[in-house]
Amino acid sequence: IDTVCLMGVNPGFGGQGFIPQTLGRIKKLKLIIEAAGTDTKIQIDGGVTVANAAEMIQAGADVLVAGSAVFKSEDPIKTISQLKSIKTDTITA
Repeated sequence: IDTVCLMGVNPGFGGQGFIPQTLGRIKKLKLIIEAAGTDTKIQIDGGVTVANAAEMIQAGADVLVAGSAVFKSEDPIKTISQLKSIKTDTITA
């Protein structure tokens, strides 16, 4: 498996808030992938925002799909740039 896509929202329509329990699923899946010794990527689709992307990456996500966060923002180019520049070391516990 090259990529596993986890939904961060209930499938069906855009603009929903991220389901926090998804973070636990990301962590569990990352452990399974590491134990198997594979290069499988974890993709999160739904609920991705500039505010929560670092937390998803810290949990183990490799690929984030941001739809509404980009296309409904006042400045989509800026939002994309912000998402690309997120580092997990900016998270404070």
